Amino acid sequence: MRRYPLYILCLAALTACAVGPGYVKPRAVTELPASFKEMGGWKMTVPQDDRLQEKWWQRYHDPQLNDFEERLTVSSQTIRQAEAQYRQASALVRSARAGYYPGASLGASATRSRRSANAPGSSQSVSSGPVSDFQLPLSLAWEIDLWGRVRRTVEASEATAAASADDLAGIRLSMQAALAADYFQLRVLDTQKGVLDETVANYQKFLELTRNRYQSGVAAKSDLLQAQTQLKNAAAQAIDLGLQRAQLEHAIAVLLGVPASEFSLASNPITKPPPAVPMIIPSELLEKRPDIAAAERRMAAANAQIGVAKAAYFPILTLSAAGGGESSSIANWLAWPSRFWSVGPAVSENLFDGGLRRSQSEQAQAAYDATVAAYRQTVLTAFQDVEDNLAALRILEAEARVQDEADLAAVQTTAVIANQYQAGIVGYLNVISAQTTELANRKLSLSILERRLVASVQLIKALGGGWQKEHEQ
Repeated sequence: MRRYPLYILCLAALTACAVGPGYVKPRAVTELPASFKEMGGWKMTVPQDDRLQEKWWQRYHDPQLNDFEERLTVSSQTIRQAEAQYRQASALVRSARAGYYPGASLGASATRSRRSANAPGSSQSVSSGPVSDFQLPLSLAWEIDLWGRVRRTVEASEATAAASADDLAGIRLSMQAALAADYFQLRVLDTQKGVLDETVANYQKFLELTRNRYQSGVAAKSDLLQAQTQLKNAAAQAIDLGLQRAQLEHAIAVLLGVPASEFSLASNPITKPPPAVPMIIPSELLEKRPDIAAAERRMAAANAQIGVAKAAYFPILTLSAAGGGESSSIANWLAWPSRFWSVGPAVSENLFDGGLRRSQSEQAQAAYDATVAAYRQTVLTAFQDVEDNLAALRILEAEARVQDEADLAAVQTTAVIANQYQAGIVGYLNVISAQTTELANRKLSLSILERRLVASVQLIKALGGGWQKEHEQ
């Protein structure tokens, strides 16, 4: 008995060993840039604060959008699916940790049997009558984690659960960005519908003017027909917007977890440009984006699986114990003389498996190499996303300034030519050309506004939104 403490100390020393490589986070890229290329020579309006808040959509100051984003978090079925997958991964962690502890089982059995008198080893003096056997065994078994197989399994499960949590954050951010993008596109369509309705009203007035001039013999019938054609074309464009708006409305309903037939959104034009987006330095992007964090955690999980595969080369030590009561009579089942017990270790080693363990180790190493490549590709894609949307915002902002000047010039041109037509100086084709140019410019301005709003949302998504990492890497 005095040797037991020594045995326990030796066992503890052995269980401190864990085979397989320790995890070291690989470099994302050869060298991180000091700043984003598309930030050079361009600076957005100074924002209200220097970082993105968790509820980043509030920067747009749109109460309807704020309400939708809040509903999205609790109503989106896609987010619920990702949340359930995270709970599943968390449960697997607890399942893996169960390997740290011994397993215990308790059973009870009652059998009635008769042994053959002619069985090998039987004696004629042995009664050949039936006998009863009542057992109440309690069994314990514990695999000693000598080589760290259980610890590596737990490590892999914890990293996988952390990646699942990051996936959940990434899906939530993607859904939030998709909702905001659809919402802004719909609002720009509302604005465009207002422009077309105004244009139809103006064309209607000009049609009446042209009809009066035709009835007075001043204008030709071709002028009247051209005015009617232009009016109907503008009205058709206004009607066509209804299809795009309906589809966007349906998309928003699905994001909110509402049947499309039960969702409607009142018209509300938008004219404000996108707000400023706080920027981060490139090195911070590795900590801000949930997809990068998830890819990094998957590397850690794959690295731990290498240790699990390596542990299969070493023997398995199991401690087991059993005890209980056994009797041929139920009256003596639990009596003290009916007790039995056994305890002892068992060691097993696989001597030949046809190369199974080697192939499993190679598979684990290849899987790790794949996660490293996937991680680095995710980082490269993240930098591309940021640069793409920075370029979009920078270029579209410059384009919007020039387009505003073109809009003003087109409006003034239309007014001048309309007056000249009424004075009989120019023909009606000049009027049609000026009005068509004015409408095209106004629609282009709204298209630029839509692209700027969507690009700002995509930039926020590319920067990781307001997501804050909740677990240690």
